[in-house]
Amino acid sequence: MKTIHISGVRQMVVTDETKPVAGTGEVLLKLQYVGFCGSDLNTWLGRNTMAKANVIPGHEIGATIEALGDGCPATLAVGQTVTVNPYTNCGTCPSCRNLRANACQHNETLGVQRDGAMREYIALPWQKVIPVDGLTPHDAALIEPMSVGFHAVARAQVTDNDVVLVFGCGMVGLGAVVRAARRGATVVAVDLSPEKLALAAALGARYGIDSARENVVDRIREITDGAGADVVIEAVGSPATYVSAIDAVSFTGRVVCIGYAKSEIAFQTKYFVQKELDIRGSRNATPDDFRAVIRYLRSARAPLDRLVSGVVTPDEAPAAMEKWAEAPAQVFRILVKWH
Repeated sequence: MKTIHISGVRQMVVTDETKPVAGTGEVLLKLQYVGFCGSDLNTWLGRNTMAKANVIPGHEIGATIEALGDGCPATLAVGQTVTVNPYTNCGTCPSCRNLRANACQHNETLGVQRDGAMREYIALPWQKVIPVDGLTPHDAALIEPMSVGFHAVARAQVTDNDVVLVFGCGMVGLGAVVRAARRGATVVAVDLSPEKLALAAALGARYGIDSARENVVDRIREITDGAGADVVIEAVGSPATYVSAIDAVSFTGRVVCIGYAKSEIAFQTKYFVQKELDIRGSRNATPDDFRAVIRYLRSARAPLDRLVSGVVTPDEAPAAMEKWAEAPAQVFRILVKWH
């Protein structure tokens, strides 16, 4: 079977490997569509320190069930369209004991710490397989990245009284836009790309701020009559946006951080105290977040055709990665079509 490896810095190869079989308690998936995400791009660029060497990328999955091993429940059936929860959890660390397995201290994500789904077939424990009846495999590949944004909104405890400022309108940030808007909040999206801001507006953002042309802090104060945003969600991972998040949030506001910054950040920590801020991390997603995204994508209001920049074959994937690296702001989501 064809398999994609990130074999080194700016190196990607397509190899031929043996098709796996479903062992006891496992499901053999026939991959249909798998998305490339920002972590895959960073691995390819040599910037992802968490990724293992020569990794098979891919954890945004739309697949069908090819075969079932012994011990799988009757709720799973051959031919069923599914997605995958790509995270592991140990069951014993503080996060797991506190019923927050998404933040497991020893998590290994498909395509990062362990080999992922950029291949024709993969065998996985049945507990990680999520049926998505009513969605196509193409649309199922959008669930995981959007669920990460949904989880950030849950971490922020967003209500309909809140003004929510979202830095970054990639798939994760747009997931936050969707979820906050569906909770009734006033959503303000920030990005460098007018195209991404237009998509954020279509997904429920009431305001858009082009940070290449406008001062974000000044604009959010104008929108909120000087108060600042009740909630700021950082979905970029840039030192500049982390600092702006602290500046833009209101007194007693909540800042939720999703993006990994690649360098140290200097903060005026007096604002942490003076504003009495709640600063919260947000990692991965929970089963509830996956279910919420599935419900949303089943709705007629989801503009699914606008959420994908392009679909490529496995052999076209290396060239697609090169183009993405040349113009990252112009690429939204790339799917690899396997069957």
